[in-house]
Amino acid sequence: MTTQITIILAVIVILLLILVRSFRIVPQAHVFVIERLGSFYCEWQTGIHILVPFIDRIAGKISLKEKVVDFKPQSVITKDNVTMQIDSVIFYQITDAKQYVYGVETPLQAIENFSATTLRNIIGELELDATLTSRDVINKKITAILDQATDRWGIKVNRVELKNILPPREIQDAMEKQMKAERERREKILQAEGDKKSQILVTEGEKESQILRAQAKKESAILEAEAEKQATILRADAVREQKVLEAKGEAEAISLVQEALAESLIKLNNAQPSQKVLQLKALESFEKVADGKATKIIIPSELQSIAGLAVGLKSITDNGKN
Repeated sequence: MTTQITIILAVIVILLLILVRSFRIVPQAHVFVIERLGSFYCEWQTGIHILVPFIDRIAGKISLKEKVVDFKPQSVITKDNVTMQIDSVIFYQITDAKQYVYGVETPLQAIENFSATTLRNIIGELELDATLTSRDVINKKITAILDQATDRWGIKVNRVELKNILPPREIQDAMEKQMKAERERREKILQAEGDKKSQILVTEGEKESQILRAQAKKESAILEAEAEKQATILRADAVREQKVLEAKGEAEAISLVQEALAESLIKLNNAQPSQKVLQLKALESFEKVADGKATKIIIPSELQSIAGLAVGLKSITDNGKN
């Protein structure tokens, strides 16, 4: 009885284990490929599923995430017979889990071999310089060819990148020498261009300096001429004003003399002088005329009586002294 109970309990435990293992959970971004009795049955998407024991089998657990594979360097030969090593990196993603499981035995090995042959074909059509400078073109060509070839395997090749391009050592040395010579040539060209531009700038600066000096001399001469002209005009104006003032002064002086003379005549007329006084005034006027610078003096006939008057005055003077 005890043995039977033990057997029953064992069977129950086994059934429970089988039942528990029948429940399977598919995580996010994964797909399970299910076979029933040895043939494809369905694909399980994300969620919980029940696996029929001894009938269903999980043929493959496929991740739908994008994967990166770094392949080892491949030996390729360029169009100009230069052997080099190129390693590539492939970014791919599984889009059809069924075709991935049943389409090819070893997908990664198939992709690697196909990538190597494709790379050899593309590089064989290019020369060394074109290979070194056409990475983008090579990447696009390999990506297009691999994507088309792996489509039947349920694989999507997103892009292919050439990681390293390693030509032979002697080629690298020759390229380094060539690059060094090219840099030296460019340096000499740049230095020559710099010297040329410097000489041009110095010449242009000297030319502009001479032009500026000539313009400065010209402007200075013009300013000096204008200043001399203004000074001449001012001196002429000063002389003219001086002459005008002198003329005005002489005119005013003459006017004052004439006014004084007129007043003296008016006073003399008001005093009613005698004939002798008038003769004396005439004699004084003649004396002033005689004191002048004239070499000839014309004596009017009327002055004969003045001479007699002078004799009379002299006698009077003598009498006064006595």
